[in-house]
Formats: sequence, structure tokens, C-alpha cells
Amino acid sequence: MELTGKVKMVGEIIQASEKFKKRDLVITTDSEGKYPQHISVQCTNDKCVMLDNIATGQEVKAFLNIRGREWTSPSGEVKYFNTLECWKLEVIGGQIKQPTPVVSDDLPF
Repeated sequence: MELTGKVKMVGEIIQASEKFKKRDLVITTDSEGKYPQHISVQCTNDKCVMLDNIATGQEVKAFLNIRGREWTSPSGEVKYFNTLECWKLEVIGGQIKQPTPVVSDDLPF
């Protein structure tokens, strides 16, 4: 599945366990229309670094897998959850923004 739109938000990396980390990306589709849609997608583990040089406002194409899981609450109620997992990301009409170098006022002399 593919999703094209403008980056609204790039989240921080969340280390959920020793072997699992995730990072959220919100893409706004139909941003010029009457009802823009803000779609949250997730990058996991080694794919989290794809978002390091992505900036708010950039137009991107995200390649996604739809993941679903079942969860049973302590009271026995069964619920279902879906995740849009991003495995590839392309910047449209431009280049990936390079990180701004950190400048320090502490001179070594």
C-alpha cells in the first residue's frame, strides 16, 4: 500500500523493549481539500532511522504494510488493533533535509 502527503509530525524514537523500538510519522493527505486526513504511520526497529532527515512540510510517499493483532483484556473482552507500518519512504520533488549542524559558543581558545 502507498500513501502520499505532507509530513505533519515526526515523533521521537520510543524504545518499547530491548528488541523493539518505534517511531511515529503523521502524513496529511488532501491538505488543500476541505477535509484533510492526518494519517499516523509507524516505523519500527531499523526503519526508525528513515525519519532522521525528514522535516515537517515535506511531501513524501510512504510504502506501508497493514498489520493487525488481537488483544484480550484482563476481563476477557477481545479487541482488535491495526497499525500502518512504513517500510520505505521517498521524498517527492526535493531532497531529504540534511540535519542542521550544532554550533557551540564555547570556543576552545
